[in-house]
Amino acid sequence: ILLLLFFGIVDFGLLIYDKQVITNASREGARAGIVQRIPRLSVAGITGVVNDYAASHLVTFGSGTSPTTTVPSGSCASFGQDLDVIVSYNYNFLAVRTIAITAQTTMKCE
Repeated sequence: ILLLLFFGIVDFGLLIYDKQVITNASREGARAGIVQRIPRLSVAGITGVVNDYAASHLVTFGSGTSPTTTVPSGSCASFGQDLDVIVSYNYNFLAVRTIAITAQTTMKCE
């Protein structure tokens, strides 16, 4: 029973950690997308920033799944426009269960 409790605590701790990584990945993607530069970062570039951040920080135990990134507003076209970045990831518990983790960040274009 003690081992079951221990692995349950570790598993939920990893879930919370991965949730924070997904939240930070959406922030990193949004920040990269809103910064004033010529040319502006495209949706593919924002997705690349999110995937790079997630690949180096997520704890996946070799599952090989990467997060799904959506930028519904598209890339920044004008000053003050909202840029939304939504990142979804399926976390696999040590048991067979899977939980979807989603984070959304909205920032104004510079």
